[in-house]
Amino acid sequence: MKTQPNVLAIVLAGGEGKRLFPLTEDRAKPAVPFGGTYRLIDFVLSNLVNAGYLKIAVLTQYKSHSLDRHISQAWSLHGPTSQYIASVPAQQRRGKRWYTGSADAIVQSLNLIYDESPDYVLVFGADHVYRMDPSQMVEEHIASGKSCSVAGLRVPRFEASEFGCIQADDEGNITEFLEKPANPPSTPDDPDMTFASMGNYVFTTNALIKALLEDEQDDNSEHDMGGDIIPYFVNRDDAHVYDFSANEVPGSTDRDQGYWRDVGTIDAFYEAHMDLISVHPVFNLYNRRWPIHSTDDQNFPPAKFTQGGIAQSSIVAPGSIVSGGTVRNSVLASDVHVGEGATVEGSVLMPGVRVGKGAVVRHAILDKNVYVREGEIIGVDRVRDEARFKVSAGGVVAVGKNEVL
Repeated sequence: MKTQPNVLAIVLAGGEGKRLFPLTEDRAKPAVPFGGTYRLIDFVLSNLVNAGYLKIAVLTQYKSHSLDRHISQAWSLHGPTSQYIASVPAQQRRGKRWYTGSADAIVQSLNLIYDESPDYVLVFGADHVYRMDPSQMVEEHIASGKSCSVAGLRVPRFEASEFGCIQADDEGNITEFLEKPANPPSTPDDPDMTFASMGNYVFTTNALIKALLEDEQDDNSEHDMGGDIIPYFVNRDDAHVYDFSANEVPGSTDRDQGYWRDVGTIDAFYEAHMDLISVHPVFNLYNRRWPIHSTDDQNFPPAKFTQGGIAQSSIVAPGSIVSGGTVRNSVLASDVHVGEGATVEGSVLMPGVRVGKGAVVRHAILDKNVYVREGEIIGVDRVRDEARFKVSAGGVVAVGKNEVL
């Protein structure tokens, strides 16, 4: 029988997500609803659970109530086992301070590592949309003999300044790591592409602890995983890159193989939703061999269409009712009501949204419990929209929770 290494997964979920405002005005970024029935954190947790990693600590901090509640309700593991998915708030174990960076979040939570004594520690981000089998990365990390492995993928060079950028030799040894550089390096074979970090790491435990404790004593450090800890290992020739494109996920299609999206902006969040709704989606939510788990539907009844209501090229979650309205190229979360004569087009409607009779909603994201009055028009007149709401560079109108329009 193959012996599995003892692995502890730490999910960094304390991010404020300023660029996603107003969706993060009242919640942590990983708790933002996505895809009709999920929250962003469901993607990383599903990947870990599907791979068999069931010792997971989720480190939270910023406006974490809805995130904590979701983890406790949707991700509880019952029974007398050592398995758990636990939300861990900032505990101030190393002084009267909150987390000052992602590395500081882990150093303040070293008790979790000491208690488990794992062979390896996974440190994954909580707010990306993707499928991945992390066990394949762990296996390659072990084979590499390095203390640190960084998951990477190719992105257009003009987008790479938002990421950690990797340069590696033919053996996969990372020779340089630049955190969000203004002038990203290109790949050797394509001047328009950059090898970027996904923010997912595997560490050999003792080496990680040593790096964290040294970083804690460095007054010049930002105490950031990408900005400080990864360069620590790179400078010691002790870091390996794992090519995400080589990851084989059961049930994936040629179209969604290697799909990964950082949904840190309103436009990226919107485009990721549009990836879901085509006949042959860029990202397939219906892969039953590697499911995205969630129980955020609150046992709603099936969606219903009455009085000629229709939905075309759209996702409509349980509990939603389209009553005489028209929905096109949109994602409707649970408990959304679209009234008679209303039109919803190219939009993302989160749980509890109400669209009144004759209203028009186009190219918009409406957060939870937004109420659109009868005859209201959103996403048609940009000047009018900009006077009332946030409008992204791509022209997406974003309306915060509980607004009455």
